[in-house]
Amino acid sequence: MNLGAFSVSLAVKDINASLEFYKKFGFEALPGCDPAQGWTILKSGDTVIGLFQGMFEKNMLTFNPGWDQNAQEANPFTDVRELQKSLKAQGVKFETEADENGTGPASFTVLDPDGNPILVDQHR
Repeated sequence: MNLGAFSVSLAVKDINASLEFYKKFGFEALPGCDPAQGWTILKSGDTVIGLFQGMFEKNMLTFNPGWDQNAQEANPFTDVRELQKSLKAQGVKFETEADENGTGPASFTVLDPDGNPILVDQHR
C-alpha cells in the first residue's frame, strides 16, 4: 500500500504566529502556499508540516497519494479509491469517503483507535 507523501496537519489559531514559530526551527514555506487563505505547507529536510487556520477541528496525520515529499508527482502511485477499498475490506470505518466511481482528486478520512484523524488526500 503506497500512501504517498506524509505530513502532519496542524489546526492553528493564528497562522502567522505559527508560521513565524516554525521558521525558527528551520522550516520554510513551499512555493504557492498562501497564509492569507488560511493555510501553508512548511518543509525542513524531508519533514512536512501543514498549518491550517479555521479548516480543521483537530490536528491530523495526512497522506497524499501521487505526491512525493517535495510535492512532486510520484509514479506509479496507488489511487485513493484503491486505498479506500483495501481499508474497507479490512473493516476500517470511514468518517468521510471518496466517490469510488470518480477519478482524479479525492479524499477520505478515518479515525485511529484513539480518535486521531487521518486524512488521505489525493490532489491529482
